[in-house]
Amino acid sequence: MRLVLMAALIALPAAAFAQQPADDSYQAEPPQRIRSILIKPGQDCPKAEGNEVVVCAPIESPYRVPRALRDEGPVKPQNQAWGARALVLDEESRRASGIPNTCSPIGTGGQTGCTLQLIQQWQAERAAKARGQ
Repeated sequence: MRLVLMAALIALPAAAFAQQPADDSYQAEPPQRIRSILIKPGQDCPKAEGNEVVVCAPIESPYRVPRALRDEGPVKPQNQAWGARALVLDEESRRASGIPNTCSPIGTGGQTGCTLQLIQQWQAERAAKARGQ
């Protein structure tokens, strides 16, 4: 058994040496040119010519969620960061206390923010309409 094992170990380097191709397809030098090409979906990658390497990549990332399945609506409160929650709480407390530019009937300067609120509402409706188209 030892004799067979030793013969196999001696023949192993010779077998690895024999696996190299005998024709000219084996090249020891690096390629002269490397082409990186962005291809559209359904387009074939061009063939390499001579001593070059062609690397093809799709234009859109295949791991991204398709646009039709993305949720671009408002983030639910339980999924918001604490900083965003603090900003919402701050804005609501400003409106409740009647600070100027808040469009509140309470307080001395609450009425001054009504125009600003109407403009912001118009902008939000316009953005929602643009997303819908």
